[in-house]
Amino acid sequence: MDIRIIKRLHDFVITERTGTPKELALKLGLSERSVYNYISYMKNEMNAPITYDNQKGNYFYKRVCELNFEG
Repeated sequence: MDIRIIKRLHDFVITERTGTPKELALKLGLSERSVYNYISYMKNEMNAPITYDNQKGNYFYKRVCELNFEG
């Protein structure tokens, strides 16, 4: 996983500016499948409380989330 993409994804999620997975893929320059893979990685490996709001068509954090990007 590319930490730069994770940081950008985190910024989009924290500000609730992801849009749909397809829109997010365009913003990040990834395939839609890669977006799902990154989200899954963040949820499972980084314990990020990411969820998707079908009404708004946007990802968000269910609670305050501070990810540690330090080695």
